[in-house]
Amino acid sequence: MRAVSRVEGRAIALDRRDIDTDQIIPAAWLKRVERTGFGAGLFSEWRDDRDFVLNNPEFVGATILVAGHNFGTGSSREHAVWALMDFGFQAVVSSRFADIFRNNCTKQGLLPVQVTEELDRALLDAVAKDPSLEITIDVARGTIEAPAAGLAGTFPLDEFTRERLLNGWDDIGLSLRHADDITAYERRRPAFLPSA
Repeated sequence: MRAVSRVEGRAIALDRRDIDTDQIIPAAWLKRVERTGFGAGLFSEWRDDRDFVLNNPEFVGATILVAGHNFGTGSSREHAVWALMDFGFQAVVSSRFADIFRNNCTKQGLLPVQVTEELDRALLDAVAKDPSLEITIDVARGTIEAPAAGLAGTFPLDEFTRERLLNGWDDIGLSLRHADDITAYERRRPAFLPSA
């Protein structure tokens, strides 16, 4: 995965609570075997409504999704993360994330930014009012800022997750950090055991 140190850009305000993974990417889209092409299915049932926020041309190119409380509930679905990233989002802001969704994000390089309910509400309102509003998220510092709207806050990341994002380590990347040790171990294994 790519390293994530800062996310800067415009946002889309998705002012809905309790968004589950089936709403993010409906089950009909889960037949695909590759990780690409899911952006077309992102919120596809809601996008049938021409007035749905993702259909608004003012928000084309936004890299941050600001959502309501409790984002990513429901089944464990990596496809939800793939759809958000394929659509162009690099970060999702909410006042609460489902644990499994949050873990799927950090393992793929999508930044989950959990803020207070007050800041979440203020960001939703500010982005809805000004689609050109620029937001900056700093992973190392754990900060989110929208200076033009006078908004700033912090978000929690444990040190392991922070390092994982800053270095672009997915699960395979974490294992490959120990490639020399793995090779040395394999050389010491008895010949009668299966080899890699």
